[in-house]
Amino acid sequence: MAKAIIHTKIYDFENFIENGFVIFDEKIIDFGDMSQFINHGYEILDGKDMLVMPSLVCGHTHIYSTFARGMSVYFDPKNFQDILDQLWWKLDKELENPMIYYSGIVSAVDFMKNGVTTIIDHHASGADITYSLESLRKAVVTDAGLRGAFAFEVSDRFDTTEAIEENRIFYEENQTKTTRGLFGLHAGMSLSEETLKSVKKSLANAPIHIHVAESELDEKDSLKKYEERIIHRLDRHGLINKKSIIAHAIYTNDEELKIIKEKNAVIAVNFSSNMNNSVGIPNLKKFREKGIPVIIGNDGISSSITTEYLAIYYQTHLFDKKPQIFGLNELKQMIDDTYEYANNLFGIQIGRIKKGYDSDLLMIPYIEPTPISKENALGHLFFGLFNSFKPMHVFVKGDYVVKNYQVSQELNTLYKEAKHQAKKLWEKVNKEVD
Repeated sequence: MAKAIIHTKIYDFENFIENGFVIFDEKIIDFGDMSQFINHGYEILDGKDMLVMPSLVCGHTHIYSTFARGMSVYFDPKNFQDILDQLWWKLDKELENPMIYYSGIVSAVDFMKNGVTTIIDHHASGADITYSLESLRKAVVTDAGLRGAFAFEVSDRFDTTEAIEENRIFYEENQTKTTRGLFGLHAGMSLSEETLKSVKKSLANAPIHIHVAESELDEKDSLKKYEERIIHRLDRHGLINKKSIIAHAIYTNDEELKIIKEKNAVIAVNFSSNMNNSVGIPNLKKFREKGIPVIIGNDGISSSITTEYLAIYYQTHLFDKKPQIFGLNELKQMIDDTYEYANNLFGIQIGRIKKGYDSDLLMIPYIEPTPISKENALGHLFFGLFNSFKPMHVFVKGDYVVKNYQVSQELNTLYKEAKHQAKKLWEKVNKEVD
């Protein structure tokens, strides 16, 4: 039975309706002002004092970081490489497939409760490489009901042959509207010439997903070892295919940005993580001037994406030292770029409330304390909701994944079981340290 949300506010980053309706099953059947609504026996959802929106997309995350929450390890970093050595590279090399699956469950549940239903993940695990992406797919897509794109970070830290095969097989076998593969690479500083040559042999037309110039150390390493900057090196190997994700890109120069644009790749920014790692933040103005689509990720630092919208806006104002260079219209363009990337990757239509679009939607309580309209609706969201964004209902393809703020009992049970896998992981990490 199709559902109808009635007497609701509707906003999709483009259009606004004060008192409207949305009729949907797997796709949006109709929408409009309540004066046009006719009930043909739909399942009725009362949208009074609610706002209906498209659900959200996270353009770059690390689900494997989930079990770092609360973990205690020796940590006294002096630079970004120390952060990798002392925390993330200790954790990821011990990950086994059951841990990966449960980290996917926790991450998916936390994301959906924040209105995020499409996740683009960048995975690493040393103990289990083969079937690691399948473990994530099962958790995020099959069991949690979200959309997910997954890639394994090939690097010289792990068995490169096995990692390349994991990417190749998953990419070839997962070309659906809910699951996609990308070809994952960690970063230039952990990829030898031999490894990049091997990647090229298996890559075909697959888009890559790679960290680039997240810190100055990455560019310096490339210049020292190969006498060229990272994007030039990747381009020399023929690795930057259309729809490739270049994550961070903080220290890329104009020539590198030109290549990214020419190759029809996108940049994924992750402001909160960049600040947390003390590596700086990207120059969004330069990206816009080059015409490069910029998508929004969180680098695994949280399960929210609206808090990233806040970080981007405020930190760019600080970076520019002027309040008018980056405004809500520029933020909206990045949100739209993120939807557009997901649409192109998965072969879907999300991000708008229009007839024929996929019904990835959310309903969030909002009583506006000041007048609201098409012109100021994004301002209401930004200053009134994004700091604490908790939808009551969330749908993927018209089905509930969150209902009355709750996920299914099955997911709750799996979520509670996850801490046993986290405990096992912590014991492995601490044993390795000892």
